[in-house]
Amino acid sequence: GDLDKVVNLLLSLSGRLARVENALNSLGPHTSAEDKVALREKKRQLAAQLEDAKELKEHVGRREKVVGAMVARYLRDEHLQDYQHFVKMKSALITEQRELEEKIKLGQEQLRCLQESL
Repeated sequence: GDLDKVVNLLLSLSGRLARVENALNSLGPHTSAEDKVALREKKRQLAAQLEDAKELKEHVGRREKVVGAMVARYLRDEHLQDYQHFVKMKSALITEQRELEEKIKLGQEQLRCLQESL
């Protein structure tokens, strides 16, 4: 459960950071200084939060190894391999799901922008 939460947090923060970076890159010459400063501050905060989340993921990874070692004492090899595969696939699938959700959001935003420009 913790692994799911940390992976979701990492994906959420990286997606938000990417959106803020895109917003900064698309600022026009008439954008107020306040807006620019606010976006830069948001970017700084998100980058710091992302680093904290990475440290948290490392901690969860270390704890996962301890749990895996304990589980290994009680499971036969075939069941242990199934458990290890499950843990790896769960994270990968969560990551893939979030990436797809982000791509859908990006596509919807692009579509909205195109419709507004027409």
